[in-house]
Formats: sequence, C-alpha cells, structure tokens
Amino acid sequence: MHVFKHLGVVMKHKALVFVHCVRAGIPIQGLLHDMSKFSPTEFIPGAKYCTGKGSPIPIERRVEGYSKAWIHHKAHNKHHIEYWVDYFEDTKQLVPVEMPEKYVIEMFCDMLAANKVYRGKAHSNGDAIVYFREKEMAERMHKNSAALLEKYFTVLAEKGEREAFRYIRKTRSRKGADAV
Repeated sequence: MHVFKHLGVVMKHKALVFVHCVRAGIPIQGLLHDMSKFSPTEFIPGAKYCTGKGSPIPIERRVEGYSKAWIHHKAHNKHHIEYWVDYFEDTKQLVPVEMPEKYVIEMFCDMLAANKVYRGKAHSNGDAIVYFREKEMAERMHKNSAALLEKYFTVLAEKGEREAFRYIRKTRSRKGADAV
C-alpha cells in the first residue's frame, strides 16, 4: 500500500487544479475539487494501486474487474462527463446531457493538471486535445459541452496556457455561473 505516494499525487493534482481554477475565474470549485478522493471508497484503492506514474483506476479495473473508486468518483464529481448522462425510458437509451459551463471549465482545469502530474516534464500544451480526441470524449458528451471543451483545448494547444485561461475568463458567461 502506497499511502503517502498516493496522498502526494492527489495533493499535487488538487493544488494544480486549484491554481488553474483560480486562473479560470472559478476559485471555489478549485478549492472543493475532487474532495471525494479522500473518502475510503476512493482513497484505499488509490493507495493500493498507486504507481505515481498514472491513475490507479485502470490497475484496479485489471485486478478487480471494475473500479469501485471510479464508480464512486464519477457519481460525486460534476466535472466528469459520466455524471451528465441520463437514461430515457421511452427510448431505453443513455443520453449525454449538456454540462453547465462551470463544470466544463473545471474539467479543462482537471485534465490539464492530470496531464502535468502524470507526464511531468514530458507534458505539452497539445497533450489534452490529443487525449480528448484519442479517447473520443466528444462522442460521449453533449455536443455543446464537447464543442466548448474542444475549443478550450484548441486554444491551449495553439496559443498556450496564458491565452487559454484568458479566453475562458473572457468568454465565460456570468449569468447562472453558480447554478447547479
């Protein structure tokens, strides 16, 4: 069990997300980001499967056949696309629901921070858009949420962090910013 290694990774990630959220104009979300990672449901498997080089979730999936930590995490954190899926009985389909803008922004901050923590010096501003496309995230999101997140990643890749955060602050709607 790698308790202190996992705690270090989580704290480094949370600190970076907080800095990013402040830069994006959503500091309270940055402060509260991923608090569920300290719950026993998430922390114990995180420490058990921690390598320090990537998320422990895929390792837990391989060993256990599923990730109880991920199931808990996505259900308690609105900045994950999986949180914003609803089931429609008439069509018997799971359908992506549009995410409020502040959660798309938090997801941007989260993914940028995760990339920095796990890739270290190998991190580049183009990594997030590559990940977004390789994992076909847009296919699992509401089209408006996907377009917004892809725009943020495109600005990051083409113009860098400073311009990406400037763009987010400039274009972020103020109406309903604290809703949901």
